[in-house]
Amino acid sequence: MAAEAAPPPPSPSATGANPGHNPKRKRKSKPKAAGPSALNPNWAQLQSKLPQRPAATHLGKRKHDAGPPPQAPAPAQPSSPAEAEVKLEPTSDDASLTKAVAIDCEMVGIGSDGSKSALGRVTLVNSYGNVVYDEYVRTVERIVDYRTRISGIRPKHMNKAKEFWVVQKEVAELIKGRILVGHALHNDLKVLLLSHPKKDVRDTSEYEIFRRERKRRSLRDLAAELLGAKIQQNEHCPIEDARAAMFIYNKHKKAWEKSMKEQRQLRFKKKLKKRGKKKPAESNVNDPNVPTVLL
Repeated sequence: MAAEAAPPPPSPSATGANPGHNPKRKRKSKPKAAGPSALNPNWAQLQSKLPQRPAATHLGKRKHDAGPPPQAPAPAQPSSPAEAEVKLEPTSDDASLTKAVAIDCEMVGIGSDGSKSALGRVTLVNSYGNVVYDEYVRTVERIVDYRTRISGIRPKHMNKAKEFWVVQKEVAELIKGRILVGHALHNDLKVLLLSHPKKDVRDTSEYEIFRRERKRRSLRDLAAELLGAKIQQNEHCPIEDARAAMFIYNKHKKAWEKSMKEQRQLRFKKKLKKRGKKKPAESNVNDPNVPTVLL
């Protein structure tokens, strides 16, 4: 019996295989995720507004733009800053005697109970606030009360104090022929046993504009209102008080001097008017031809 012939191999078309192709099955690639522009239609518009980054070069990878250097934060400003306290300091280095000088005196207590006032210290400053004279005074009578709480004077200050009569003479020479500025000057002149022409006195306690309801005001109140300065918080300092009076005068000098001039003119007119009403006396006293008889 003849051998049975082997079946022919299946054709490529029958098996579906492609000649020359890798028999391993190719993996399907995953679909790419949609870009931002596909998800958000405004992305392209936003991207066009953003700054463009520099492209990569052969020197290295693309670097981020450094941009402007960071600035230090501005110091925080206080929401409600406290008002700066004004200090009464000289306005110039000129320590010469000026046309106007301000005076202030501090008193000590003498007498049996210390109630009587005597000069313990006197200070003079010029128009710029510089001290031209400052001396402690040795009283004629024994000091019973130094009044340190107000005057600031202590027993140690009397070690180098000058005699009253010496200080009185020196002060009289310094203020002679000058405008004298101060507060309640009658007290200072009284304790110095001195006087000063009224036309040359500028008293901050007497100036009408500074009064309130026709009442005199303290130097402390005037300094706070007119200068913005706090004085006489504890012990009084005659240098500070004299400066305060001088700076108040300087601030209102123009109006003050104008007022003084008008007052002088008014007094002069009154004198002329008063003299005009008087009838001239008939006398030969001023006749050079009539001899004067001395009795």
